[in-house]
Amino acid sequence: MTGAHSTAPSSALHQAIRGRRSLRGLAGPPLTREEVEALVALALTAPAPHHTRPWRFAHVGPSARAGLARAMGEAWQADMQRDGVDPGQRARALERSRRQLEEAPTLLIGALVGEGLRAWPDERRLRSEWMMAAHSFGAALENLLLAASTSGLAAFWISAPLFAPGAVCESLSLPGDWVPQAAVALGRPRSDYRPFDRPAPDVAGSLLWR
Repeated sequence: MTGAHSTAPSSALHQAIRGRRSLRGLAGPPLTREEVEALVALALTAPAPHHTRPWRFAHVGPSARAGLARAMGEAWQADMQRDGVDPGQRARALERSRRQLEEAPTLLIGALVGEGLRAWPDERRLRSEWMMAAHSFGAALENLLLAASTSGLAAFWISAPLFAPGAVCESLSLPGDWVPQAAVALGRPRSDYRPFDRPAPDVAGSLLWR
């Protein structure tokens, strides 16, 4: 109808969202500086509380990877020992994590800062304020991953920095107000890698109408 405006997402947007996959089969060469900056620029367009910009990213070059993997591995090893994880299982998990960090053609660390967030006088609202920032980081991360996917790149996010923020900051000499949230491994899609099948969305089980 002439003059009508559809509120449905475009078919291109549908395709970009549905087509994005976590591709762990990464090949080189590393992304160029221009490619990294273009992805981060799109990540920085995410919504954020109070018009803040609480996201920070660090590019981790090859020379810093071994130290990062070692520091994170020591923190994870201590956690698994406390949890009583079998030594063999611990070793396999640590080796898999080390390879992800050290062998990625390009590696980014994403962090949050509290700049601009409200300093509420009670713990409940302080937690909620920080949760808003964490939601915002998730949006920034999705922007980056979607941008990588639609650019023909391969990428996946690694949650481990969230569980060892101090080790990450110390290893990379990050600013003291950074709180690491995730790593993103990036590269070119390997031709022989096939991602897991994604189950169909369970809209009926995930959406309530009131």
